[in-house]
Amino acid sequence: MSVTELENLDTIVSLAKARGFIYQSSEIYGGLGAVYDYGPLGTELKRNIRDFWWTEMTRRHDNIVGLDAAILMHPKVWEASGHVEGFNDPMIDDKQSNKRYRADMLVEGHIARLRGKGKAEEADELQQLLDTAGSREGLCEDLHQIIMDHEIRAPESGAFEWTEVRQFNLMFQTQFGATSSGDDGDAVYLRPETAQGIFVNFKNVMDTARQQVPFGIAQVGKAFRNEVVARQFIFRMREFEQMEMQYFVEPGTDEESYNNWLNKRLEWHKALGIRPHKLRTHPHPEDKLAHYAADAADIEYEYPIGWQEVEGIHNRTDFDLSQHHEYSGKKLEYYDQKKQKRYTPYVIETSIGLDRTVMMALCDAYREEEVDGDSRTVLKLNPAIAPTDVGIFPLIKKDKLQDLAHKIEQDLRGDYKVLYDESGSIGKRYRRQDEAGTPFCITVDFDGVESEGEDTVTIRYRDDMTQDRVPVSRLREVISDKTKSWKPE
Repeated sequence: MSVTELENLDTIVSLAKARGFIYQSSEIYGGLGAVYDYGPLGTELKRNIRDFWWTEMTRRHDNIVGLDAAILMHPKVWEASGHVEGFNDPMIDDKQSNKRYRADMLVEGHIARLRGKGKAEEADELQQLLDTAGSREGLCEDLHQIIMDHEIRAPESGAFEWTEVRQFNLMFQTQFGATSSGDDGDAVYLRPETAQGIFVNFKNVMDTARQQVPFGIAQVGKAFRNEVVARQFIFRMREFEQMEMQYFVEPGTDEESYNNWLNKRLEWHKALGIRPHKLRTHPHPEDKLAHYAADAADIEYEYPIGWQEVEGIHNRTDFDLSQHHEYSGKKLEYYDQKKQKRYTPYVIETSIGLDRTVMMALCDAYREEEVDGDSRTVLKLNPAIAPTDVGIFPLIKKDKLQDLAHKIEQDLRGDYKVLYDESGSIGKRYRRQDEAGTPFCITVDFDGVESEGEDTVTIRYRDDMTQDRVPVSRLREVISDKTKSWKPE
């Protein structure tokens, strides 16, 4: 059997729409750039991944609790966090096409093209200039000088007519209240990250949940960024969902905790069903660390668009709690009764993009297989996150078969997401569920309902297409055992 893995992102984009995983938002009106809707299968897959994360972070740890903070927060929150002043991307416009580009990514693209032409030395020199941008005249000025000196042209129009490079704040701004005048003094922001909701609730959670350091606060929620360049399907969107956990530790224990969480999070991705050779950790060089971070690393996946970050693990030191203490005037400290000392905890952050994880799961599971001269497309998802657990098919439309199929459907529905299907040939029904990632298909036939003794059915396994004859009373046991023992291929 020949097997082809995913080679082009467009393939998964087409499958996602055709099977009801993901649609372009407002598509009947021409769509809204970098905003997507999740269809029936996508909603289930996304929810299952979210639950898989939530179970790991909160149910398996007695010192991690949950939070659901509001999207809208006091404007001072974003001043304290540095987002008002520093949450910017350098942008530049092509005067001919009016297309907008991130200036640093424009240079990165030019470097990649130089390497593709075998001009490694020139690419290295340009990379050095990019890495040191901001150390000469200023970030915007340095990037503009690089673009002009190297005659970097617009990717789409090919023109060399650029505006100046200027900073562009990524936060969506709105007004608050019915009497808002529209002045900046009335502005509030759609949150660009979920972490700050955790930090401002640190004392509330510590007091009400009676937690002692070390402890964590986990949250899943929407965030919004007005990206200059948003592309690559759901990898980079303007409205997206994050799964974050902030772990508060005593200063001096932060390095050990950081390393522990980095290892734990990498193992979680493997448990999700992602093949280990497609994952790697990428530590941030010291000169590339965020100003608040003592250490940081990305967990990256090899998408069809290359190695990209899925999750970040950061040692944020005491920056966030100290900033909110300064701006709010409220003490955000911890008193250790055993050691009789007071301190501001350090924070180890694990931050993963839920949408990027959905895209990773789809990309990693995709296969095209040639089987006995026939072809099939299949998503070999971990059964624990598959949008549909079980397909149930009567072989033909006969009352005796349909009645038993419906009985099995009702029996399994309480614990599993099941799909009843009696339309088309059995082969076509299998293929539809292969594309949807359904791990188990149950076929009810006359051999099972007219034989002596207990009714039996055929259960077919998605990954290798083998089949077993199983008594109806053992279906739950077989499905449960096969789900627990599943391994990625």
